[in-house]
Parts: sequence; C-alpha cells; structure tokens
Amino acid sequence: MTFSARLLLLCSLVSTLGLASALPNLEIANAQTANCPTPALNRFQRHKVARGETLESIAQSYNLAPETLIVMNPNVNNGRVSVGSELQIPPYNGIVVEVPTGQSWREVAAKYKVRPDALFEINGCQANPKIVFVPGLNWLPNPPQTTSVIPTNSNTPTRASISGYPLEQAATVGLGYGWQINPRNQEVFFHSGVDLLATVGTPVEAIAPGTVVFAQDQGSYGQLVIINHSAGLQSRYAHLATIKVKVNQQVKTGDLLGTVGTTGEPASKEPHLHFEMRSSSSQGWVAQDPKSYLKK
Repeated sequence: MTFSARLLLLCSLVSTLGLASALPNLEIANAQTANCPTPALNRFQRHKVARGETLESIAQSYNLAPETLIVMNPNVNNGRVSVGSELQIPPYNGIVVEVPTGQSWREVAAKYKVRPDALFEINGCQANPKIVFVPGLNWLPNPPQTTSVIPTNSNTPTRASISGYPLEQAATVGLGYGWQINPRNQEVFFHSGVDLLATVGTPVEAIAPGTVVFAQDQGSYGQLVIINHSAGLQSRYAHLATIKVKVNQQVKTGDLLGTVGTTGEPASKEPHLHFEMRSSSSQGWVAQDPKSYLKK
C-alpha cells in the first residue's frame, strides 16, 4: 500500500471511528515530561452539522481552513456537508501523517517544513511516534496564496519595498513567528508575529506610511494599533500602554503610534511589543513572517 493510500485510510478511520478507537497505539495519554501539552491527536472535537451551516462557516468558527476539514473528513463530498453529519475538528490547521518505515518524525518535520521542536511538543513529546499531527497548510498541493499580484508597470510600491522598524533601537526577539511553545502554559500555539523586548513606555513607531484603521483595545491584543499600507499590507502593534493616533489618521514612517505596555494577554511576562505583518488574500488578512519587513 502506498503512503498516500495509507494516509487516506487513516483519515477515513479518523472520520468514521473517532481518534480514540482509530489510533489505539498512539500513547496519546502519556507525555514524557510534565510540561508537555496534551497531544494534538487527543484534542480533536466532533461537530454535528446544523441546518444552514457550510464547510466554510464551520471552518471559520474553529479558526481553521476549509482544506483542513476536507482532509480530516473524507466523507465531505466536493466541499459540501450534510445536515446531521459529524465532522472531526482538529485543534489547528494541519494533517495527520503516518511516519514512514525507516524514517523519523524529524524527517517528517523537514519534509513539511515545520520546526522539529514544535512538532515534538504538539505531539505530546513522544520519542518515536508512528503517527503525528503536522500543523500548518504546507501539505496542500497548492497552498493558499497570501499575496496579491502587482502589475510590473505599476507605480505602486511592491511588498518587498515596505520595511522599517517599530522601535527606536533594534530589540531582542523574545518570541518568534510561527509554531511556538507558550512560555506561560507550555502549550503549542501559532504565534502570528514577533515579540520585541522593550521596557514599558518605549516609543512605538510606524514602520511605513499608511492609514490607521484600528486604534483601541482588542481582547488579547490589549491596546492595539493597525495600519493599512500600500500593496495590500498591514502592520499591527499590540500590548501598548498608550495610543497616540486615531482611526483614519495618515502616518509616515517613524511617526509615534503609542508606547510599549503590558495590556491584553501577552505570551511572555517580559514587557514587549507584539508586532505583526499581514497581507490581504482570499482568506482575509493572513499573517506573514515579519522578518523580511523588519529592517533597522
């Protein structure tokens, strides 16, 4: 049986029998260290499709991509769900992968371009798992596009030309972009930006010209400023102590937006600026790795 065929069979078992009975040998209840989170394969939920729901609306309600639900539920027919049917809902976007004979989970991580430490933690710190949950959407034949096409003869700045730094001085990165281990609770989560360590009260500056589209408290972000830039880009500045701009205000590179604080629910106990870059796409404002945009 080919690997693809085995994977399809695995997904079918997951859908029809549930994780507990389909994956009896995962040892998902046992983590090697007390700090390991519950394995992702033990955090699946069941969702009973109600009248009026669509695959897209269900995916959105769980903060997942529709493709994730399709691959986890082979009974989904051409992207359509039936009222009363049950779906397996994973805790994150991702795919269930059988570790091929003769390979290690580290090789699986390399194949799917996932950080090995994140894959290790998200699967409960198992030494030699036979089946793993791989987070992300890199397994798609054609991953969702997160950038828009800019005509070559356009005078609009390209995304690569938008760069800057939100603090006066280069800062240490407390927590990077991507799948990370939350230092507060040791759970694996997707970190949509970077945490730049800075003392409370440090001025926060716009990295590029744009329009302020949000400037107030926003849940776990705390005091948050969002700026829309040209070329379909957006920057976000979170956990601020104070906000010095207003919605619809035009800002230039280096303009004061606010000051570093600890509002909201920061992942780290150290004071920092949570900075994000997002790009417009058919999936909405999609988080990008800020590394290529941060230049001091």
